[in-house]
Amino acid sequence: MSVSLIILAAGQGSRMQSDLPKVLHPLAQVPLVVHAMRAARALEPARVVVVVGHGGAQVADVVLAEDERAQVVQQQEQLGTAHAVAQARAALADVAGDVVVLYGDTPFLSEETLQALRAARGAHDVVVLGFEAADPARYGRLITRGDSLERIVEFKDASDEERLINLCNSGVICADGAQLFALVDKVGNDNAAGEYYLTDIVALARENGLSAGVVLCPESETLGINTRAELAAAESAFQARARAAALENGVAMQAPDTVIFAQDTVIGCDSIIEPYVVFGPGVSVEGGATIRAFSHLEGAHVSRGAVVGPYARLRSGAELAEDVRVGNFVEIKNATLDEGAKVNHLSYLGDAHVGARANLGAGTITCNYDGVFKHHTSIGEGAFIGSNTMLVAPVAVGAHAMTGSGSVITNDVPDGALALGRARQDTRPGLGKRLMDKLRAAKAAKAKG
Repeated sequence: MSVSLIILAAGQGSRMQSDLPKVLHPLAQVPLVVHAMRAARALEPARVVVVVGHGGAQVADVVLAEDERAQVVQQQEQLGTAHAVAQARAALADVAGDVVVLYGDTPFLSEETLQALRAARGAHDVVVLGFEAADPARYGRLITRGDSLERIVEFKDASDEERLINLCNSGVICADGAQLFALVDKVGNDNAAGEYYLTDIVALARENGLSAGVVLCPESETLGINTRAELAAAESAFQARARAAALENGVAMQAPDTVIFAQDTVIGCDSIIEPYVVFGPGVSVEGGATIRAFSHLEGAHVSRGAVVGPYARLRSGAELAEDVRVGNFVEIKNATLDEGAKVNHLSYLGDAHVGARANLGAGTITCNYDGVFKHHTSIGEGAFIGSNTMLVAPVAVGAHAMTGSGSVITNDVPDGALALGRARQDTRPGLGKRLMDKLRAAKAAKAKG
């Protein structure tokens, strides 16, 4: 039986004190709503519907960039979670099977938990994800009898006795789609907040002879983000787990607390990650590579044996083959470096291909942008690029060719050739000293006057 997702992402998040919709705030450099979408991929959903409200167009852009098949629907008025779920009815009208309701501000649900939730549907008509809270605080409480869930009561509406219960509601629910929408239709708003609570469907299900059950998960997976402080705490929790996982998988880090991971960072065993390295989205580092201190990588792939940094920046599209050397204050964007190539210091490579074992001297720059279009630079196998060479794209330097230091290269260089593109030096004996003496005398005269 197929499963579809409804992800609720309509809240304004006023406590974030931000114009940015709450679900777009980044955690591990990925918007919160994307965390929910990626975790739920384990269910192989037939349909994904994201319910948006505040900043709906912004949220839709992010959602569709992550999954172009997703459908985005608008909740014009925020009247509660049951009302939000109802907005997805039309988008799922032609889809049979189960529906799982998730939240765009709850980023830590694991694939294993979601699979367990789905599996529990074999025993119950409605399944709720719950957790045992260390401090129940203002969470909704799950009222059970044996292994059966009787109802969910919101904290505002709970009795003193019910508030002593530490079995709490995450908000995540799984049910047959047709039954879910039928139950949602019966939800009222006779409560302290005057809202249509999705949680009311449990009691309604029981009244209609349907069964309800609970699947438990660790409290840490249910963490919702409502404030900047909670977002910072979530970031800290994510980074701690990512660092621990990297160490467990054989990655060497001398100062793990200084390394920042993204949600999708992949690092192979026996890699060395020095202090103060930041990984942005889309980075993979093969085993045996070294990322030296204070480097920043995003959208890049680093192969086995490569060394990056210190103080290097790899941007989107940087592809480093085995045993490449990228040194201090080098920036690489949308460029491929073949095996053994070296760019050791103070250089920029953009929209380029560097052949195997080519060596680029300090200050090499590919001038790839003419103000409107980007252009490509090709550097052949075994080429030697002299220091402070400007390669004005589109241009190609052949295999085993050379450029003289300080050259501006505007035309292709054949294989094995030497290209010089600089003015002839003109030396005037004694002129330097005479000029400096004249300038110093002028300065002294000005000081006296």
